[in-house]
Amino acid sequence: MIRRALLALPFLAAPALAQEAPVASERAAFRVTIFATGLERPWGGAFLPDGSLLVTERVGRLRRVGTDGRVSAPLGGVPQVDSGSQGGLLDIALAPDFARTREVFFCQAALVEGGSLTRLVAARLSPAGDALVGLRRLLDATPAQSSGKLHYGCRIAFGPEGHVFLSTGERNERARAQRLDDLAGKVIRLTRDGRVPADNPFVGQQGVRPEIWSYGHRHPQGLAFNPWTGSLWEAEFGPRGGDEINVIRRGANFGWPVVSHGREYWGPRISREVSAPGLEDPIHVFAPAVSPSGIAFYDGTAFPGWRRSLFVAALNTPGLVRLTTEGDRVVGEERLLTGMARLRHVLAGPDGRLYLLTDETEGRILRLDPA
Repeated sequence: MIRRALLALPFLAAPALAQEAPVASERAAFRVTIFATGLERPWGGAFLPDGSLLVTERVGRLRRVGTDGRVSAPLGGVPQVDSGSQGGLLDIALAPDFARTREVFFCQAALVEGGSLTRLVAARLSPAGDALVGLRRLLDATPAQSSGKLHYGCRIAFGPEGHVFLSTGERNERARAQRLDDLAGKVIRLTRDGRVPADNPFVGQQGVRPEIWSYGHRHPQGLAFNPWTGSLWEAEFGPRGGDEINVIRRGANFGWPVVSHGREYWGPRISREVSAPGLEDPIHVFAPAVSPSGIAFYDGTAFPGWRRSLFVAALNTPGLVRLTTEGDRVVGEERLLTGMARLRHVLAGPDGRLYLLTDETEGRILRLDPA
């Protein structure tokens, strides 16, 4: 059963740092604090060891948000991005050994000869923390596409063995998700320096891109490792309905567009079947749809009742979704803050609180505090 905890819409006009009345959910009570303002379409975020937060703005800026919520001037050294339509500067992630290397990885939409594509880049954060230095292009999800600037995917996650995983959208060209000579509509696995690991599933197969870890994806904007099972979870936009949570399997085909729970925007079903032999089924389908974006597993101390939950930032219907998990299964769904704001990403902070990035021109970071 889906349960909802609602927050009154007048909160949208609340001043910075104001707190609302407590919100009751199934396993916790919380307040929403406006932690930071002054961001334009924030998209990705990563907490630094000192508790401050690096935040990307889709328009092509990177900022640092202090523990007091103060937003820095744009950091230097950010490469030019293609910010048209759904493109821009998108996800950012710290290397597992950031404290020693100061390496950060980020994903962007890039203009190249022939059109635009999803690009993975690595850099170092300068000692002063005010610029990116030593930029290295790790991967272009080729081929470039000249038509449309949609469905870039662009989430990053580091696996337990230190490899980097990247999700790519099929660029609104459905057939690309099933093509194995094409890096669109895939989950990609690379070493930290952009090489192909020898144990990737398609290494050595003629006509197949060896970077591919899984395929048959539409528009995956959520990617996170389950800290209790070690498996990789993915959140994926359906077209109209058909929003999914998947557990990513090595070499697996997740079916788009051969099978789907979704419909065309004008009404008919995408496919006759929602499941087929040889194709991976989602472990959870959202009904009604939520347009899932960033995801985060929670094991903090601020909300003990929320431990072993997966939180999903939702764009439409706007809000936050909490999924109760057992191993690699979803056993419950609760919808929170319904209608409050379009949420692009959710982050579990080092203080045990949750931080939400709003998909707004006058973007905010909201923080959930225990009540």
